Amino acid sequence: MTPLKEWAERFKPAARAKTHLLAAALLWTVVGLGLTAAGLVWSFGSALPWSLLLAAAGVAAGTVKGRLVIRKMADWNTARIIARGDGHCLGGFLAPKTWLLIAVMMSSGILLRRSGVPRPILGVLYTAVGTGLLFGGWQLWKAWRETPETN
Repeated sequence: MTPLKEWAERFKPAARAKTHLLAAALLWTVVGLGLTAAGLVWSFGSALPWSLLLAAAGVAAGTVKGRLVIRKMADWNTARIIARGDGHCLGGFLAPKTWLLIAVMMSSGILLRRSGVPRPILGVLYTAVGTGLLFGGWQLWKAWRETPETN
């Protein structure tokens, strides 16, 4: 083993699989709440009754995406974490491809906010993405609760 690999192995923040599930659940939930809150604030920045319609559209779209797509991603992430077992670096609670997807999504959010798209329209998108992430977070919390502690 090279000295760099030895150093990395010695100082990596290793954690149990259950801790990885907790980290994933926290990330998905906190980001989901933040995006949903921002989206609802922006949706309600328009005049009534449009604001209610925009907010409802965001929640509805997020619910559909959460149930059909995001929950499957959360289940895949859960299976991956459990299959890897204990002792892996805490940053590995998400796969490298998932970290890349997060970077792309964050960059897309920055570009959209700077694009001049009206905030109420962005609010629908943010509410939808946030609501979907909350569905995934719920799945991860459930997996965390149901996963037994290892010794």
